[in-house]
Amino acid sequence: MRIKVLGSGAGGGFPQWNCNCGNCRAVRAGTPGFAPRTQSSLAVSANGADWLLLNASPDLRQQISAAPELAPGADDGLRASPIKAVALTNGDVDHVAGLLNMREAQAFSLYAAGRVLDALGANPIFTILQTQLVPRIELHMDEAVAIRGAGIDLGLAVRAFPVPGKIALYLENANAPNFGTSAGDTLGLEIIDAETGHSFFYIPGCAKIDAPLADRLRGAKLVFFDGTLFQENEMIEQGLLGKTGTRMGHINVGGADGSIAAFAPLDVTDEYAVAQAAGWEIGEDGMEVSL
Repeated sequence: MRIKVLGSGAGGGFPQWNCNCGNCRAVRAGTPGFAPRTQSSLAVSANGADWLLLNASPDLRQQISAAPELAPGADDGLRASPIKAVALTNGDVDHVAGLLNMREAQAFSLYAAGRVLDALGANPIFTILQTQLVPRIELHMDEAVAIRGAGIDLGLAVRAFPVPGKIALYLENANAPNFGTSAGDTLGLEIIDAETGHSFFYIPGCAKIDAPLADRLRGAKLVFFDGTLFQENEMIEQGLLGKTGTRMGHINVGGADGSIAAFAPLDVTDEYAVAQAAGWEIGEDGMEVSL
């Protein structure tokens, strides 16, 4: 199973188009150690030819251009793509806007929680993906679903499970508890190679590692996990945004309640100064993992 990191940045990418913070200035200046990052997404293939996308980043066109595996082959027809399916972890703009790049009468399957499919169905802009070519398939919790697309069995299965999180910003209800968040608004995905049984976890958005999630991840071979913020108030302290990490639905990397501390007892096999010392590797665009 090949796993390719298409984008490793948070919403807005790095540098964000209108951000002039020290980090974004550094990447624009080409400062060593500061690499551009597109918005988060993975591509997975069991056979190296047919691919499943995990989330469809707004930067998808750029990501496909940087990954020859995802472009039509020289012997393909006038309309062709090795991308046969997309699975969504939530309805965030950062994860669904790239679907609009996938128009032009191309067949693929779209997998997501029912609430996310309902949100897409309520927005007429997504009718540009013709339902006869792009079936919408609901992911039911803790059910391993064999992934098919464009008439092809991809040799992969996806098991979705709820994780602590928050409803997409544009769907928030300020008058409802937790802004109207319900089960299925934020998912983790376990991707399974149907032939070998090997699997990994993809959790790009998560507000907390609670006991059920910790039990699920214990001993995992590979986890791609939310790394949006290092500490709770960093956006506020830099004057960039008046929201904490918790308000945005993201766990922090550092601190006693952060993800590094939470993962420490979980015996995850494959987890720069603090993060690397804790056994973590920071994903970057173009990174590839074989499992």
